[in-house]
Amino acid sequence: MTSYPKRGKDDILLSSENAVLTVIDYQPMQINSVNSMNRSELVQNTEKVIRLAKLYDLPVVLSTVNVGTGGNDDTIPGIKRLLGKDFPSYDRTSINAWEDKEYQEAIKATGRKKIIMLALWTEACLTFPTIDAISEGFDVYPVVDAVGGTSSLAHEAALKRVEQAGAHLTSIAQLGCELQRDWNRKETVPEFDHIMTEFGAFSNLR
Repeated sequence: MTSYPKRGKDDILLSSENAVLTVIDYQPMQINSVNSMNRSELVQNTEKVIRLAKLYDLPVVLSTVNVGTGGNDDTIPGIKRLLGKDFPSYDRTSINAWEDKEYQEAIKATGRKKIIMLALWTEACLTFPTIDAISEGFDVYPVVDAVGGTSSLAHEAALKRVEQAGAHLTSIAQLGCELQRDWNRKETVPEFDHIMTEFGAFSNLR
C-alpha cells in the first residue's frame, strides 16, 4: 500500500495546490429568491464548501453585488463568520462578476487555473462568469448542491448551458474526496471525515 506523492500544481484533478474557490452573491435577496432547493440546505451546503476550502488552504475570492450603492445587503452572516469579519469582498455593479476589474484581477492574482464556483443565481451570476472564465482558459467547477436558481427549470437549464460551454459540474462529496484524495494525508482526515459525515456522505467507508 504505497501511495504516490501529491502531484502538485499540474494535477489534472482539483487539489490544494491548483484550485481557487469563489463565492459570488450569497446575499439575503438572492438566497430568499432561490426556489430550486431548500434555502436552509443551500446555506448549509455553501458553508460546507467554504469549510473544505479552508481545510485545504484554498484561496477564496468573495464578491457581492450592489452593496456599495445601497441596493443590496452584504454577504449573509454565516459565511462572513466562516471567512472572518475583515475578509476582503469585491463589490460590483455588474451582474457578471467577470466584468468587474477588481474581481477578475483577484482571481488571476491567485495564479490558479481551476476555479471552484459558487454563485447565486445559477442562471445569471454563475453562468456568465463561468462562460467568460472558460473562454480565457480557466477550468471551472460549479458545485451543483451549493448553488440555486429562481426555479428548478432555470437552475437545470443554466447547468446544461455551462456544461455545454465546458464547465465541470461537481458536488460537495466529490469535491471533498478530490481534495483529500488519500487517507494517509492524516492532518486533514478528522475534519474531512467530520464534514462528510455531517453532510450525510460517509462515516464508515474507511
